[in-house]
Formats: sequence, structure tokens, C-alpha cells
Amino acid sequence: MSTQSRKHRGYRTQRVVAEYLRAWYPYAEPTGAGRQGSDILGTPFDVEVKAVTKFSPLGWIKQIKERKSDKLAFVVLRCNGQGEKAGDYVVLLPLQDFMKVLNG
Repeated sequence: MSTQSRKHRGYRTQRVVAEYLRAWYPYAEPTGAGRQGSDILGTPFDVEVKAVTKFSPLGWIKQIKERKSDKLAFVVLRCNGQGEKAGDYVVLLPLQDFMKVLNG
């Protein structure tokens, strides 16, 4: 896959995730490529969207932790072959943050 194809797939994935989140957060918008911070604006979360072949969960978790955001931060991962059904994508977050979600 060319660099241009990967960028297009990544940005398209951001759009698909933002569209999915609009059911709960009507102002959810993708930021586009090359911008620092959350990939989706208009939500109470810090969202990092990944549509990659290489599986690097530790690097992605470090990436969201380095932002030092006050928002709950997580990674949305579109695995190869998943298509554009965002509800089936995987979410990664540190266990301590997951427990906060479970226990409010």
C-alpha cells in the first residue's frame, strides 16, 4: 500500500469514526492528517484513530499518555479487513482508565 493510500485510509477512518460518534456527540468532527492532539474533535474524549497494519499498542498508549489531556483518552483501531463499520472497531485504553469507565 502506498503512502498516499495509507494516508487516505487513515483520514477516511477518522471520518467514519466521527460519523459513528455523532449519534452521541453531534459535533464530532475528524481533524485530518498532520494535526497534533485528538483525531476527533467535538467530544469529551481524546481520541486517537489508527488504521494500520503494524500492531503497536504500547506505542499508541504512550502517544495518548504523552498528551497529558484531562479527557479520557483511548485509541480506536481499525483492523485490516474491517471495512467501514465503526461499531466493530477495537478500543484500547489503559486498564486504570477502563476501570474508571466501568465504575464511574
